[in-house]
Amino acid sequence: MKSVGICCLVLTLVLYTQAFAAPASSTPAEMISNYRVQHGEGRVTLDPALNRIAQEQANAMASKQTLDHSVLAPFNSRVASSGSDRAAENIAYGYDDFAKTLDQWIGSDGHRKNLLLHGASRVGVASSKSPTGRTYWAMVIAGGVKRTPATSRFAKRQATQSCKITILASVCKKADARSTRSA
Repeated sequence: MKSVGICCLVLTLVLYTQAFAAPASSTPAEMISNYRVQHGEGRVTLDPALNRIAQEQANAMASKQTLDHSVLAPFNSRVASSGSDRAAENIAYGYDDFAKTLDQWIGSDGHRKNLLLHGASRVGVASSKSPTGRTYWAMVIAGGVKRTPATSRFAKRQATQSCKITILASVCKKADARSTRSA
């Protein structure tokens, strides 16, 4: 009787340990972040704009059953609205789950370089099924913020100079005429 109680206790402990030792399913952003952290880069968070860009790309590839970065439009034009000064894209097809797709990208030099894009802080990941049932994946990873002319250091310097030129109206007219001709 005592040995049955010990067996039940051991079995309960084994089952309890296995239930809590199993890794929880991670989101694509968490999986990418974990990989990046292991390789000295920062974590990324899911970004709605990048997610939309990735979804549009995955949908276009699936509908045309073509694995191509430009199937919808060139990457630069698609990612321009994200407000990033650097971005990269990985695409794939074949695997139904993201973990296997991520492993495929990690095994490829170019895709791995994109996953480890220095300074990246945001990511978008999407998949779409083709009419034949093949799963197409798109990941867009980005970092930094594009400087608009109003926020760049050069523009601020120009604004300061404009104020000085405005004070010297006679010099300002000559400077404006010269700068107009050279532009």
